[in-house]
Amino acid sequence: MKKSKIVVIGGGTGTFTILSGLKKFPNLDLSVIVSMMDDGGSNRVIRDEFGLLPTSDLRQCMVALASSDSDQTLRKLFTYRYGQGVGISGMTFGNLFMAALTDIYGGDQRKAIEETSEVLGVKGKIIPVTFEKTNLVATYENGKQVLGEHDIDEPDISLGNYRIIKLEVIPKAKVNKDALIAIKNADLIVLGPGDFYTSILPNLVVDGIGLQIKKSKAKIVFVANLMTKFGQTVGFKASDFISEVEKYLSGKSLDFCILNKSNHFSKNMLSKYKKENAEPVKDDLKNLKSKTKVIRKSVISSKVYQKAKSDKLERSLIRHDSDKLAKAVVELL
Repeated sequence: MKKSKIVVIGGGTGTFTILSGLKKFPNLDLSVIVSMMDDGGSNRVIRDEFGLLPTSDLRQCMVALASSDSDQTLRKLFTYRYGQGVGISGMTFGNLFMAALTDIYGGDQRKAIEETSEVLGVKGKIIPVTFEKTNLVATYENGKQVLGEHDIDEPDISLGNYRIIKLEVIPKAKVNKDALIAIKNADLIVLGPGDFYTSILPNLVVDGIGLQIKKSKAKIVFVANLMTKFGQTVGFKASDFISEVEKYLSGKSLDFCILNKSNHFSKNMLSKYKKENAEPVKDDLKNLKSKTKVIRKSVISSKVYQKAKSDKLERSLIRHDSDKLAKAVVELL
């Protein structure tokens, strides 16, 4: 039986979530195009001290797509984060493993990714959007610019309420041709979920990606964020996300938008988000002037994420449910 080809575009925990669910469907041929601009946390060490491309998002995708037959201890190792030790506190075993393999293979990070995928029995293709070193740059509506994914993700408080009007990479990066091939051959392209300006859109600003999606015959689905985020999407409603995605696709309309319809938010959790100037994304799509078909489903997880004490970065507390979200995506085929 011919498998349906799904390409997920993103990075971070949102991509991990959806891949974990999609992996359970045997009739799917999965590929994931991963952002390569992360420069925060352990990736800062990977970039600055090892001189390599960031590996955290790649590692999360590998663990998500690891075969159910693979060694569970090995999977736990790849997500293990050191809580102490000079120089390695906050680092993950998986990132250090890939750095070591890259050194073993003479600096060939592409080979290291392939070998790590083999070790974990990855079911699918993991495709870095580029193999060139580049940095994310955001221009805000007040004219200020911020260089670096981490500083965009966790901005200075004086800048956090301004909207980003332009996202780009400096220097311009050559696209990984494998990413273009995957998009060309896809039946369905999934954008998100994940941090909007630091996980999803960074892929679309690499030369060639947005145009290839525009030319693709595949259906395109955007998984709307559950919450707004200070410094990125303050005050955003669902329509703002859609119009912004379409801007980076040169005006191409999305075919579908999966929007959470459940209000599974405790007062305690909402109060925590309110302190971070964040709130649930409001559904204002009833009168949407677009070709996009809105799929309203309960796709929120009932679990509240607790990050490790050794994790120095901000993390989402409320996340999508991997199985519910994957089912909603597969139904679009």
